[in-house]
Amino acid sequence: MSPTPPENSGRPRDSVARDRNGRPILDRYGRPVPRRPSDGPSARPSGAVPPEDATRVYGGGRGGERGAEPRHRAEPRNQGEPPQYRRQPEQPPRQAPYQPVQQHQQYRQPPQQPEQPQQPSGPPPRSRRPRTRRRIRPLRVLGVLLLVVLLVVGGTAWWVDSNLNRVDALAGYDGRIGNTSGTNWLLVGSDSRDGMSAEDGERYAAGDLSEGGARTDTIIVVHVPTFGGKPTMVSIPRDSYVSIPGYGEGKINSAFAFGGPQLLQQTVEGATGLRMDHYMEIGFGGFGKIVDAVGGVELCPDEPIDDPMAGLNIEAGCQEMDGPTALGYVRTRYTSANGDLDRVERQREFLGAVVSKVGSLGTLVNPFRVFPLVNAFSDALTVDEGDHVWHLARLALGMVRGADQQTVPVGGFADTDAGSVVLWDDAAAEDLFSGLR
Repeated sequence: MSPTPPENSGRPRDSVARDRNGRPILDRYGRPVPRRPSDGPSARPSGAVPPEDATRVYGGGRGGERGAEPRHRAEPRNQGEPPQYRRQPEQPPRQAPYQPVQQHQQYRQPPQQPEQPQQPSGPPPRSRRPRTRRRIRPLRVLGVLLLVVLLVVGGTAWWVDSNLNRVDALAGYDGRIGNTSGTNWLLVGSDSRDGMSAEDGERYAAGDLSEGGARTDTIIVVHVPTFGGKPTMVSIPRDSYVSIPGYGEGKINSAFAFGGPQLLQQTVEGATGLRMDHYMEIGFGGFGKIVDAVGGVELCPDEPIDDPMAGLNIEAGCQEMDGPTALGYVRTRYTSANGDLDRVERQREFLGAVVSKVGSLGTLVNPFRVFPLVNAFSDALTVDEGDHVWHLARLALGMVRGADQQTVPVGGFADTDAGSVVLWDDAAAEDLFSGLR
């Protein structure tokens, strides 16, 4: 038998939802659930229980038994109950509003894309790497310095070679001797004053600059062995009495005055039996300019010399000489006992001192010495047309190591039509020159 609803509920019987047994359906708070308008017999078969109410029917009583009495029974609600406690009917799903589709898709404007910045033409820019500190490599620095030195030396050598004075000094002639061993240089120091200024003439005690012609105050044959070894310097006294082709017997220095370097070459080759391979001539003022360029040379006279004609007045002993003093030292001959024989020894001493000073490290690494020296050499030297700066460098390298200094053996003196002359010791001279051939 179904329970009777409370009399004080204030609601008609049909306003409360009931289960199939006629008992009111309670919500989770124990209050009766109002009947929906559709909860009539026509809306749901008899005995059907809504899914949301099944838990309330089977799980709402004490002990969890089916159909048990609920723990709390609330009083039935009246008709003025707030709407949040009323059961709302289910709403159909919301649909999107109707949007007509355009018939002509080809006339639709494409969506505008944001304007992209114009990319520059060419390869993409390289990403900048973080700057790293490079390590200094000694070998690379040394290589760069060596390259710079080679470029400077090569450029200087080319400039000197292009500015050397050249003359056709070594000529072929009938009956010329063939090649001899080693390399032979004919070094000539002339007393020519061509191109000398009045200031230089006074400084070097050159005398009358209007005198024409030229004679050789210095004649030296330098023999450089082919396979190394010490060079040999042989001084030929200027008054040596020899045969001059085309002029008979005379002083050897007159050959230069008669026929220039070519006649002197032919005369020296006939007297020595050595074939001259290279030629180098130094003018009157060239000695002094070269000495000044290297900062002076040290020379050691054995006795004091006072020669007004050579502009020389020095004490005995080793001393530093400048250009004019050194030039007077190699020119003087009237104040010594042996005259020209003593002079040729001083000439060799002077030449060795100049070569040693030029090849010294203090000169080569000093730009204030090198460039004036290069300029002085290019102005003072005259070479054969076939000679170049590398031939001069090879000669200098051989002379730096030192040279064996000789003078042509002298047999005596004589007075001839050419004046007072020096006679050679023919046998001793032949032994000397045969050892060089």
